[in-house]
Amino acid sequence: MLTLQTAIRPRKTGRIGVALAGGGPLGAFYELGALQALTDCVEGLELDDLHAYAGVSSGAILAASLANGLTPIDIGRIAISNDSGHEPAHPGLFLQPAIREYARRIAGLPGIIWDATNQFLRAPLSQSIAELLAPFAAAMPAGMLDSAPFERYLRRLFDSGGMTNDFRKLRRRLYIVATNLNTGKAAVFGAPGLDHVPVSRAIQASTALPGLYSPVEIDGETYADGALLRTMHASVVLEAGADLLFGINPLVPFDASAGGRRQRRIDLTDHGLPVVLGQTLRSLVQSRMQVGVAAYKDRFPRAEILLLEPDRADRRMFFSNMFRYSDRRRLVDHAYQSTRRDLLRCSDELAPLLARHGLRLSPEALKDPARSFQAALTLQRNHDRRVVRELSATLDRVEAMLAGGRQKPRTVSRKGAAG
Repeated sequence: MLTLQTAIRPRKTGRIGVALAGGGPLGAFYELGALQALTDCVEGLELDDLHAYAGVSSGAILAASLANGLTPIDIGRIAISNDSGHEPAHPGLFLQPAIREYARRIAGLPGIIWDATNQFLRAPLSQSIAELLAPFAAAMPAGMLDSAPFERYLRRLFDSGGMTNDFRKLRRRLYIVATNLNTGKAAVFGAPGLDHVPVSRAIQASTALPGLYSPVEIDGETYADGALLRTMHASVVLEAGADLLFGINPLVPFDASAGGRRQRRIDLTDHGLPVVLGQTLRSLVQSRMQVGVAAYKDRFPRAEILLLEPDRADRRMFFSNMFRYSDRRRLVDHAYQSTRRDLLRCSDELAPLLARHGLRLSPEALKDPARSFQAALTLQRNHDRRVVRELSATLDRVEAMLAGGRQKPRTVSRKGAAG
C-alpha cells in the first residue's frame, strides 16, 4: 500500500531522507525487501547516501546500516545469506535470557517478603488477596531477554569495514529515537546533546520493547522502545531539511474481510491471545501513523512524502513466523514484490513527484518478472566473486613480473670483462 503526500510548492534542494518505523524482526525484514525494491526501481536513488535517516526500534538497525554506507543487499548478505565477509547475525543474538535482571530481582525478594509479612501482621483481617500479593510485583523482571549481546554485535559491526559507531563521524545525518521511561518523552540520539552516545547503544535503547527486553540505562537515564510514543518519527528527518521523505511502516492491522469471496473469512480470536494482542498493537500503530502523517502537511508544507505499508489483506505478512530463516527469506522477497507492484500501480501519480527531485521510475525493473531480492543477492555475490578473481589474477601477474625482474641475470660485456 503506497500513500503519497504532495506539496503545492515543493522544495527542490535534492535533500532526500528515509524514516523507518519499528515492528520487530518481522518489520525489519519487510522494510529490507521494500528498500531493495526502491533501489532497483527508482533510478537516481542511492539509499546508502541520502541527506538524513531516522529509525525507531527495529527500523533503527536498518537506518544506522544505511547511514554507514551499507546497501540493502549488503544488509541482506549479513542477516540472510551470511556471506558478506562480516560476522553474521543469527537469531540467538536476540534470545539471550536477562540473567542479571533475574538475579537482581531474586536478590531483592527476601526484603519484599519481609515487608509483605509485616504489612499482613499489622492488619491480618482487613486485606484482600490482591493487596497481599501487590508487593510481589516488584519482584518481576523488567524484561525477559537481554539485548546486550546484540549491542556488542552491532558495536563490532560498525567498528569494522570503514564504518563508524559514532554519530559525529558519520557523513550522513542519523537519528535514532527511544523513549525516556522516567519522563515519558522522546529521546533523539544523534541530535546535539545525545550524539556522544554510541550508535549501537542508541539502537539497543530504541529496540528495548517493554516486557520483552530490559530497559537500557544511558548516562543515568532509562530508555525503552522508541515506538511507545510515535510510530515513525519522520519529523526529525523533515526538520533536518529533507524535501522528499521515503517512509516505511511495516505494521498495519489485518483486514480479514478484505480477501474477497475466494478466501475463507478468518476470525482472529481463533488464533489465541498473541494474535489478538498483535492486531490491537497494529491498530494503535496505524491510527497514530495516519494522524502523524496528516499533521506533516501543515508542519512541513513544502516537503513531499512517499509512505510504504503492507496491504491490509496481506495474510503472509500477518501470519509469518519470523523465527525460521526460511520465513525470513520468503518475507523479504514478498515485501520486495509487493513494493514493486505498489510502485507500478501508482506509477502515473508517482512519476511527476519523483521527477521534481531528480528521480525516475525504471519501467524495466518494475515489469521484469525475473527480479527478486534473492536474485539481487545472487547477482551481487557473483559480482564480488568475479572482482576477487580478477584482482587475484592481476596480483598474480604483477608478482610474476616482479619475480621475473628479480631473476633476470646480469649480462656483462666482454669488453668490460677484459678491461
